Amino acid sequence: MPPKPPLNPFTFPRPPLLERTPRHLQVKWHDILIADTTSAYWVLETTHPPTYYLPPSSILAPLAKSSHSSFCEWKGRATYWDIVLPKAPTSIEDFKEPKGEVARVKNRIWSYERPTEGFAPIKDYLSFYAGPWDCYVDGELVKPQPGDFYGGWVTSEIVGQVKGGPGTWGW
Repeated sequence: MPPKPPLNPFTFPRPPLLERTPRHLQVKWHDILIADTTSAYWVLETTHPPTYYLPPSSILAPLAKSSHSSFCEWKGRATYWDIVLPKAPTSIEDFKEPKGEVARVKNRIWSYERPTEGFAPIKDYLSFYAGPWDCYVDGELVKPQPGDFYGGWVTSEIVGQVKGGPGTWGW
């Protein structure tokens, strides 16, 4: 497979662009798949690495709605989700009926139940922060966007600085 062209977030649009992506997205906990799709959307916004939205059907582990919410000027009110993760799973079945020690991860997955008109296609699609689990784009382990507010996934094709780290407030 030829290398992917570089992506410079400073060339991404504002307002953000929503489009389908055929990239293979995976989320794993201790090497067990908890999400897997090639039918996602990505949002490209100036100074941000891509944020991916996965269809609900691609989520393999049960989620619980959180009371937490936030507001995006472009997409609207976000709903957050919690997930109970077994600390040492051996299969996806361990997520459905966890036995032993578990970790409840709060507010690291979000969706838009009533997105604004321009983002209607991602209604109920879910986005994962890149941690505490491992997230992959086409087999590449991603790094989280700097800071703890934005949820972009940084891959090796991202060039230049991205918003979220020290000195980037107000970009």
